[in-house]
Amino acid sequence: MRVAYLCTSLSWGGLELNHLRFAIWMQERGHEVRVFASDGSPFYLQATQNKLTCISVKHQPKYFPWRSAHQLASLLKEHAIGHVFIRDNRDMSLLATVKWMMGDAICTCYFMEMQLGVSKRGVFHTLRFSYLDYWFCPLKGLAEQVRTMTRINLKKIHHLPSGIDLQGIKAMNKSEARSLLNLPNEAVVFGLPGRFDPQKGQLLALEALNLAQNKNIHLVFLGESTKNEQENILEMMERKIDQYQLKDRVFIRPFMKEVGVFFSSIDALLMATKAETFGMVTLEAMAYGVPVIGSNAGGTPELLGQGKFGILFETLNPLDLARAMDQMVSDPPQIDAEARRNHVAAFDHQKVCHTLETLLPTSNAQ
Repeated sequence: MRVAYLCTSLSWGGLELNHLRFAIWMQERGHEVRVFASDGSPFYLQATQNKLTCISVKHQPKYFPWRSAHQLASLLKEHAIGHVFIRDNRDMSLLATVKWMMGDAICTCYFMEMQLGVSKRGVFHTLRFSYLDYWFCPLKGLAEQVRTMTRINLKKIHHLPSGIDLQGIKAMNKSEARSLLNLPNEAVVFGLPGRFDPQKGQLLALEALNLAQNKNIHLVFLGESTKNEQENILEMMERKIDQYQLKDRVFIRPFMKEVGVFFSSIDALLMATKAETFGMVTLEAMAYGVPVIGSNAGGTPELLGQGKFGILFETLNPLDLARAMDQMVSDPPQIDAEARRNHVAAFDHQKVCHTLETLLPTSNAQ
């Protein structure tokens, strides 16, 4: 198939990274992949570095992108593209307009990365959603959300997990990993990766660490501040560390490509966001055999098998998170390793890509 991955985002985060991964995987499986992205954007640069063919499109407004849609439709015809994939809902209006222009000549696919939040059953949303041929949901709970909160044709909704490259999971000796990150070898270390952001839960984790009874629990944060942010979360984190006198128990480390080092160094992962739609780091932690302490909201409970593969805590409640942290040390969950492996295997990127290939119509395959 000749397929296009559209992303006009100027940011670089989990959504953009997942979109890029799928583009790379589909190219590795023999498909002709084109990337349509804003010239100079992180997504465009990363796609180029990964030897994907990139075509520049302008970053456009979220609504009524008529000029951009006309340009994109012309480019899709020029490159004989049969299928277009998006992940960012800000690109949905653009894709819907292109579908209106091109009709059955193009197959439009949306990979859901964000929860709907509120009902979208009004005329405007219903019209826009009608121009999507496929709405892929990474979790069954999200698929049910789409069924109840939109009026989209139910036949267009499909459960398709976000993929993970299980062949790339390479654990290492814990002592060696901790040495590389300069972490104490004998301590209990919990980890929280991700950009330093009000939504990611670093401040909540620090409050919980202060409240936890076990004073041998340490925290390592892996990440950096969001560029051009108005609030400097790193400074707020450092103030809390001073306030709670946690300097000897909290470690801040920069992002690293070798995530296996991070996962191999920790005793448990913290997923402290308010309601993560689909926590890829949760899935990665399970693939590395690391137990997870996760917020009981969003997609995290489903990913954790409703608590079979970790401990859930009341979202945004530092006292309950402290309770879960103490429990992970004093009375850790008895996790069936084989059941966890089977659970994670459903997200193998080769299986996910194969399922996608079987779902897409061959009539649009160029």
